[in-house]
Amino acid sequence: MNLPSAAGSVTELSGLGLVGVYLPVLIVAFVVTLVATPVARFVAFRVGVIDRPDELRKVHRKPVAYLGGVAVLVGLLGGIAVGYLLEVPLAFRSLPISIVIGMLAIVLTGLADDVWGWDPRWKIAGQLVAAAALANSFVGTQAAAGFIEYFTGHSDLAFAVALPLLGDVTIDPVGIVGTLLIAVFVLGGCNAANLIDGLDGLLSGTVAIAAAGFLMISLLAAMWLTDSDITAAEELLPAQLVAEDDGSTLAGARIALSMALLGAALGFLPHNWNPATIFLGDTGSLLLGFTCVSLVLMLGDQGQTHLVVAGLIVFGLPIMDTVLAIFRRKVQGLPASSPDAQHMHHQLMRTLGGVKSAVIGMWCIEGVLMLIGVTLALLTLTHEIRVIVPYVVFTVIFGATAIVGIQMGRRAGRKSDSPTEP
Repeated sequence: MNLPSAAGSVTELSGLGLVGVYLPVLIVAFVVTLVATPVARFVAFRVGVIDRPDELRKVHRKPVAYLGGVAVLVGLLGGIAVGYLLEVPLAFRSLPISIVIGMLAIVLTGLADDVWGWDPRWKIAGQLVAAAALANSFVGTQAAAGFIEYFTGHSDLAFAVALPLLGDVTIDPVGIVGTLLIAVFVLGGCNAANLIDGLDGLLSGTVAIAAAGFLMISLLAAMWLTDSDITAAEELLPAQLVAEDDGSTLAGARIALSMALLGAALGFLPHNWNPATIFLGDTGSLLLGFTCVSLVLMLGDQGQTHLVVAGLIVFGLPIMDTVLAIFRRKVQGLPASSPDAQHMHHQLMRTLGGVKSAVIGMWCIEGVLMLIGVTLALLTLTHEIRVIVPYVVFTVIFGATAIVGIQMGRRAGRKSDSPTEP
């Protein structure tokens, strides 16, 4: 494949060649997380940050350390640091530092909740700070620009409004939509990840599968990168960002972050597998959700929102479980945030008769969704299908999920209304 560089030269790299270039990121993230996790466990028990079992939703019988998310953060940062040191094609921009800042904000938010039990409003505020960090580097704004351009034919809809005392004020609908998009994605993705973190190894394994999917899409996108794609990306990026960066796309940054996420998730999984010796806690679940969301939004850095939709399908299991929970609870007249033992993993555990079987079953579902997302990305990149197809598939999958959630809520309602025998 030909990867045009910012300097005008051409670098010959295959997909496997790119994997080889960025493989140190995965290895470092894996090793650092694997080693840091027992340290985090020791600290958690020393300071008393542990999760005690209950009879309603938690299946472990002994207290288990939290703070696994801190070890995952250390592994991610180690992998990301290596990524900055690699010699990569000049057409690849480095990972925006704002994503790292967002990770730190998310970890501080989750850590405060794990240690002190923060009010949900403070947790939302912390997640919005992380979203603001993404918006500051325009991660997500390009996706919004691509979405608007696809449906309107224009990516620049800015207009000036004359206001008293302020004079002419420029209103940029693309920037506004992009900022809202980032906030919705961060809040939704972080809390979706948090919701399915209910069984040993479930979230860490799910994220590892999703990271593999993000990596494949990122490699495919890099392999199909063309001069026209780079030009289109520069037109969608704000002028100040193009001027400040020494490259044109986030193709390499996506590969590096996917590698770091895959390595960190795999490094944590042996400690988190049933019976787990340490949990992610809110620190880890929010961090993994935020990192996945960042990768999904980065897929649209060239305005290719169909890749963003494919990325959402790759991250489909947490979204699916969240959609089921929301519609199920709403039909029952319960708040969407009400805790219960009716999540997908709880039901699979009751059906299959064990934690490990339920987790493997959930991984299989995530694996299918990941393959669907990657296949859609490949077919759209090679122009085998129209870019509207990922939207249709996304609507069908999660529309059907919503219908199932409504039916589940109605069945639960009928059971609660039925008379009980004395």
